[in-house]
Amino acid sequence: MAVTKKANVNVRIQENIKQQAEQILETIGITRATAIDMFYRQIILNKGIPFSLTIPKSLPAQDDMDEKTFNAFMAKGYDQAAQSDSYPIDDVFEELDR
Repeated sequence: MAVTKKANVNVRIQENIKQQAEQILETIGITRATAIDMFYRQIILNKGIPFSLTIPKSLPAQDDMDEKTFNAFMAKGYDQAAQSDSYPIDDVFEELDR
């Protein structure tokens, strides 16, 4: 017996996040709808988000990293900034004040 899908999920996310995720999904042969369905099923099975949502106790410090790790960390930050995957500093401080 086939189950007819009757519900829609509409979300707005950053374009670069969507593109990166969909490239990976295409590589592994999974549609966006299937991935979202799988995520929802994992939420049900786990009775919550199926991965840890924690804030690190401390921020990474250059003194605690070797050169390769530090360079990778900085490159990631640069890429995020170049792709506009960031927030205006005023918005960040406003959120911190709340």
